[in-house]
Amino acid sequence: MTQTIPTGRREDEIQIYDLHKSFGDVEVLKGISLTVRKGEVVCVIGPSGSGKSTLLRCVNLLEQPTKGRIFILNEEITDIDADVDTIRTMMGMVFQQFNLFPHLTALENCTIGQTVVKKIDKQTAIKTALGYLDEVGLKDRAGAYPAQLSGGQQQRVAIARSLSMDVEMVLFDEPTSALDPELVGDVLAVMRRLAASGMTMMVVTHEMAFAREVADRVIFMDGGIVVEEGHPDQVIGNPQNPRTRSFLQRVLDPTHVPDDRG
Repeated sequence: MTQTIPTGRREDEIQIYDLHKSFGDVEVLKGISLTVRKGEVVCVIGPSGSGKSTLLRCVNLLEQPTKGRIFILNEEITDIDADVDTIRTMMGMVFQQFNLFPHLTALENCTIGQTVVKKIDKQTAIKTALGYLDEVGLKDRAGAYPAQLSGGQQQRVAIARSLSMDVEMVLFDEPTSALDPELVGDVLAVMRRLAASGMTMMVVTHEMAFAREVADRVIFMDGGIVVEEGHPDQVIGNPQNPRTRSFLQRVLDPTHVPDDRG
């Protein structure tokens, strides 16, 4: 039986309490607690190895937490008796490497989850998939296989695939990191429109301009903990923590030479 948090607010779609994750002797997450509200866009930033992607993968149990509790729409996905597969159908996941089925067309990639997991009839699934492919600007490439698409197009198909499942939220794990620079803009444009539509989004990203423009809240992670969080104008525009300032100086000004005096 899944459990409900007595104090959980209905508008909190993701609730994370004291989350720890270790790989062998290496503790990657060291007690993360945070919430994501309905319709909120939360961008998670930080240096490589800070635990950002591990955090996201724990949210839908692609990684099993070592300790802690995670609730999705007030259902505890970390409960031993949780119906994990059902809870996962509420969340879309967009990966760095697209993860499309290479032997399926763009349209088939967007219908297979609907027909196999949600048992939706094929014609309804096709209509839904074509609608979302149209939204990401790829309806005319519905019959193309992933190898026939650019990286940016593949990532937009991956977004359409997630949306086709009628999800409550979408998790993005560095969705532009594997793309050539000239292909990033189209993917970010789709994400901007998705955010404007009111979709709940948790985005691990290194795109600071996107985070500042679109996020309702920015979380800076380093060393497996949340170092600073708040409105993007605060965290990116006027960071208070020295670790946040140092990271942003390196990211926003690659020519910056750190001040050894701290």
